[in-house]
Amino acid sequence: MTSAVPDAQNDLLSIPWIDMVRFVRQLSHDLRNHLNAAELQSAYIGELTTDSEIKEEIMRLRETLSGLSAVLQRLSAGFGQIKTEFMPYGGADFIEDLRKKIANDFPQESAAISWDVQLNEATLEVDPQLLQRALIELFNNAFRHERGDGALGVTAKIDNDRFVLTLREPKSRFESSTANWGREPLRKISPGHYGLGLNCARVIVEAHGGQLSAHYDPTESVLVTTIMLPLSAKQG
Repeated sequence: MTSAVPDAQNDLLSIPWIDMVRFVRQLSHDLRNHLNAAELQSAYIGELTTDSEIKEEIMRLRETLSGLSAVLQRLSAGFGQIKTEFMPYGGADFIEDLRKKIANDFPQESAAISWDVQLNEATLEVDPQLLQRALIELFNNAFRHERGDGALGVTAKIDNDRFVLTLREPKSRFESSTANWGREPLRKISPGHYGLGLNCARVIVEAHGGQLSAHYDPTESVLVTTIMLPLSAKQG
């Protein structure tokens, strides 16, 4: 006798990633339109009153609406297409700009980074803003996830006509698999974070003709992430 209850496995949906991207971007767009309308309405209400306490509460409301809009914008960007604009950029200059950006974004954590830069006069051909965005995501993850004792180690060098950047993160514990590193979006979700950053970083690196990989060294309790890029974007 055949059961009338469908097999749970057969009831699972498999949605193509491109369909998910279109859905999230459209939903984000629609919600931001509503939030913008609410923000304009709250601004108008603020102009109708002279009560300072009410004005202060309206200002808080507008800040909340603005914060929600920013969250949706970041979410949409995580699903967005990568459009590169390559340009020659001194390798040492790129790393120095990256260091300044990290010091600005992570003022407390940035002191615990050990830099070893061996680029000399090497020139990269990159989209500096996009590549910096990818690297910032790696540092953000390193500071947030199971941080171990000790400094983060960064090495940047040229090896066999490739730009190689290695990030070594001390990990108190590490139980994740690195087999599909950067290829499992939405896997780990927490408040304000939606599991898209590492996937986006991988997409950016691959758009440069490069590779993003990681492996965990249990003997030293260190997660080692490596980015390799051709010196010329035309090689990618």
